[in-house]
Amino acid sequence: MTATYTFDVFSTLDGYGAHIGDWGGYWGKQGPELLDRRLALYDVEQRMVLGATTYRAHAQLLASGMESGLSDPWVTRMTNLPTTVVSSTLEGPLDWPDATVVSGDAVQVVARLKEESEVPLRSHGSLSLNRALMAAGLVDRVQVTLFPVITGRTGVDPVFQDAADFDLELLESRTLDGHTQELIYRPTPHA
Repeated sequence: MTATYTFDVFSTLDGYGAHIGDWGGYWGKQGPELLDRRLALYDVEQRMVLGATTYRAHAQLLASGMESGLSDPWVTRMTNLPTTVVSSTLEGPLDWPDATVVSGDAVQVVARLKEESEVPLRSHGSLSLNRALMAAGLVDRVQVTLFPVITGRTGVDPVFQDAADFDLELLESRTLDGHTQELIYRPTPHA
C-alpha cells in the first residue's frame, strides 16, 4: 500500500501563494480556528516533503520566528516532523531537526517515498515541486487554505501557474474564523 501524499498550500482568492507589502502573516486573516486546525493537521504522524526553495524560506522564517518566540505552534510542530528535502543544490546536514536531503528527480524520489513510507506524506508550499508531482499523478490530495483577499498588485508565487489541467473532486470543506476556507480535493488529470 502506498502512502497518501497531500499538497498543502495557502492561497489568495486570485491564486497567489505569497505577497509583498504590508499584509502581514496569513494576509492578516489568522484566527484561533485557523491556528487550531493547522496544529491538528500537523499533530499526527507524517513525513514532510519540501523543495529546496521552500526549505530555504521556511528555515529562514523559522529561525527568525523561533528566536523571537513568534512561531505558531503548528509551525513548530511541522519543523519537528521527519522531513525529506528534494534538491540538487542543497547538501546536508540541514538546519532542521529531522531533515534529510535527497537529490535526484523529484518524481522518482516521491514515488519511492510513497512506496516506502509507513506514514502519510505532506508538503506545505513547494509550488514547482508539487506541480510536477501532480502532473505525474503522485498527489492524492490538494488542500487549499483560501484566504479572503485579492492581491492583484502585491501577490507573488501563483500557486498553479503553468500547471497541467485537472478535475477536482471536493472531499472536505470547512470555514475557519468565519471567513477563511479550507478545501480538500482529489485531483485527476483532465482528459
